[in-house]
Amino acid sequence: MIAPAPGPADRPLIEVRRSARRRRTVSAYRDGDTVVVLVPDALSKVEEDRWVDLMLERLDRRAARRTRTDEALSRRAAELSRRYLEGRARPTSVCWADNQRSRWGSCTVSDRSIRLSSRLRGMPSWVVDYVLVHELAHLLVPTHGPEFWAWAQRYPPTDRARGYLEGVAAASGLALDDEADMPSSTA
Repeated sequence: MIAPAPGPADRPLIEVRRSARRRRTVSAYRDGDTVVVLVPDALSKVEEDRWVDLMLERLDRRAARRTRTDEALSRRAAELSRRYLEGRARPTSVCWADNQRSRWGSCTVSDRSIRLSSRLRGMPSWVVDYVLVHELAHLLVPTHGPEFWAWAQRYPPTDRARGYLEGVAAASGLALDDEADMPSSTA
């Protein structure tokens, strides 16, 4: 069932999905302009309405936290660009991404956006900074050639951070794209 959420007109469409297999848990996620709320089939309409309101609040709080942390990440990227890349790398956006499973970060040169894998959260700041500098360097040189690595390796703990990420990937059994994440032997 998809219905506008009760309350202010700016609230999203709500789709409630009931499941006979779901016993106790309620979860929600955004799918475009719709919030999908997954509830147990046995839930009463009153309980459903209460859970929908609660899940909307949780999603809004999560979005607000993410916005604050994305803004902090953007400020950090600007500082790293100034310090190590002569201020020449200017992304239009820098944000955390929950859907990056095989990369630590990515850069879309055409729109100058940078995304860092949420898997980096909790890692040492010098490791996160390395990934930021790496992606910022792509705004200067899109490929992983010698000119790119000359920029990226201006960040002093580059080799240490790459070793750290290699260790995390190996311990986790991640298959990372070696061509993209490692310099060539001629670099």
